Amino acid sequence: MSGLGKGVTASSVGVILKACGLRVTSIKIDPYLNTDAGTMSPFEHDEVFVLDDGVRVDLDLGNYERFLDIKLTRDNNITTGKITQAVIDAERRGDYLGKTVQVVPHVTDAIQDWIHRVAQVPVECRWNVKP
Repeated sequence: MSGLGKGVTASSVGVILKACGLRVTSIKIDPYLNTDAGTMSPFEHDEVFVLDDGVRVDLDLGNYERFLDIKLTRDNNITTGKITQAVIDAERRGDYLGKTVQVVPHVTDAIQDWIHRVAQVPVECRWNVKP
């Protein structure tokens, strides 16, 4: 499914929603186990984009920032690797109270919690362009 323009389409829909007066953000969800795109081959995964907080992410996040005039952070990029690490960290802290950690509900809850948390964070205008 790579290279079909899904990121540009998502950005374009965001522009339309923003033009209707809605506040928008964007979250990229990738299924790979890497925690960021920095060590991935550009021949396999295309080029990377570096966010202001220094994390290397999929180029789609650069499109989201430019199209939507917003500033994104590492939290706007979810990978299976990040979710897995978060669940393991929570298990190590004892957050699951000794329960067996499973995909359902622990991993699925972690994904939903991440999306809800990031959706509540106001994003700054990147270039302060007025519509």
